[in-house]
Amino acid sequence: MSQSPSSESGATNALPAIRQTQLLNAPIAKVWPAVATAEGIAAWFMPGDFQPVVGHEFHLEAGPFGRSPCKVTEVDPPHRVSFRWGKDWTLTFELKEVGGSQTEFTLIHDGWNADTLTEFGQPHPVVRENMAGGWKGIGRKLAEYVES
Repeated sequence: MSQSPSSESGATNALPAIRQTQLLNAPIAKVWPAVATAEGIAAWFMPGDFQPVVGHEFHLEAGPFGRSPCKVTEVDPPHRVSFRWGKDWTLTFELKEVGGSQTEFTLIHDGWNADTLTEFGQPHPVVRENMAGGWKGIGRKLAEYVES
């Protein structure tokens, strides 16, 4: 897959997914509800009416950006949950148990394209850069939530 900004045959100019992994000092049984329930997600990410049911359509309350439509695409307890976010993105949370008392959490934010604008008219490359930094702070909020 080319990550060049130019496209030879009109193919999409996909950008790499944002992928961030961190080790949480909490067992997977505590982390799963934090990433797969509306209450858990609201505590560290955004409020919304999420339900861990494939096909469930819900909204995240994205502050100044309003209500963002989403749809659950995968639920594999307690290891993986994935949903469409807005018109372009897929957000996936992967969990892996480490030694019974820790959990490896990987966030994958995919659907970036160099030629695409968000619903709010912002170019994907700019938003992707901002989101990559923002996810680090959100990851710290998740750690605080599950490690307390």
